[in-house]
Amino acid sequence: MPVPAPETRPALTADLTGAELLRWYWTLAELAGLARALGLSAGGGKAAVTERLAAALDGRPLPPPPAARRRAGGASRQLAAPVDGDTVIPEGQRCSQVLRAWFTAELGPSFHFDAAMRAYVAENAGRTLADAARHWRDTRAEAARPQEIGAQFELNRFLRDWHTTHPAGTRAEALTAWRAHRSRPRDRERPGAPHGVEGPGETG
Repeated sequence: MPVPAPETRPALTADLTGAELLRWYWTLAELAGLARALGLSAGGGKAAVTERLAAALDGRPLPPPPAARRRAGGASRQLAAPVDGDTVIPEGQRCSQVLRAWFTAELGPSFHFDAAMRAYVAENAGRTLADAARHWRDTRAEAARPQEIGAQFELNRFLRDWHTTHPAGTRAEALTAWRAHRSRPRDRERPGAPHGVEGPGETG
């Protein structure tokens, strides 16, 4: 059976459909450039820009901005020291140094703002810092398990998975495999391969 010829990634222009956009790997810089050319916001991270572009290319309504962006009429009130367990988390509270100092004193030097705690602070206005400390303790078993790497860190995920299956492989070999992987459309990737979205150090 003949092997189909490899597809060539199309030019990233306004002539693409949203579905075709989503089939291929693009850097954030490429996506942001097209967004600006179309008069769209290039903010919000790669996933948000991709979603915005796909909607615009297909003539669909743009997705609503995140809740934090909708609230951006003014700076949210942030907690100031001193705080205690009865202190209520206000709307829009950040994972600040004030909170870090209290949680470290309360929970010990191993405390850090992991994904579970960042989400708790962001999503639980009206709860107390004591509630948040209980949430930290309750999530330690889950946090100790290997965590799925988010879509915005796909280079990291790809390298982790590649080195798991190629324990003797070098970083140069892994990066060569990554470049080959990201040059293919998503629906032609080998089963089980991670999708090609760059990690924090990958913008090209």
